[in-house]
Amino acid sequence: MKKLLLLMVAVLGITALGMSQQKKGSQTVTIQTPTVQCQMCKERIEKYLMREEGVQKVTVDYKNKRTKVTFLTERQNVENIKTAIANIGYDADDVKAEPEAYKKLPKCCQKPEDKGGNNP
Repeated sequence: MKKLLLLMVAVLGITALGMSQQKKGSQTVTIQTPTVQCQMCKERIEKYLMREEGVQKVTVDYKNKRTKVTFLTERQNVENIKTAIANIGYDADDVKAEPEAYKKLPKCCQKPEDKGGNNP
C-alpha cells in the first residue's frame, strides 16, 4: 500500500511538472511580412532574428510573405519579434518598417512601388 501511494504521488508530481513546463515552453507564431521580396530578404531576417534572445527557429517564406518564428515564451514575446523585424526594415503584421532601416535595404529588398524588388 505504501508503494502504491508513493507511486501515485510520483505520477502526480511528474504530471504537474510537465504541465508547468508547457506554460514556460516554446511558442510558434506566423507573422505576415508583406514587404519581403527575395532570398536576400529571407536570409537577412532569419540571420537577424536568430540573434534575438529566446528565438529557436525562424523560417521566412518570401513567396507567401510569411515569417514563422519559434521562441521561448519566458524569454521572448511576439511583439518584440515584430519590432525586431521592423527594426531591420520590413513590415511585420501591424508594425511598420523603421524608415531609416528600410532606406538602407538593397534595392531588390525594397517595395516595387519604391522602384525596388524585381522591377526593371
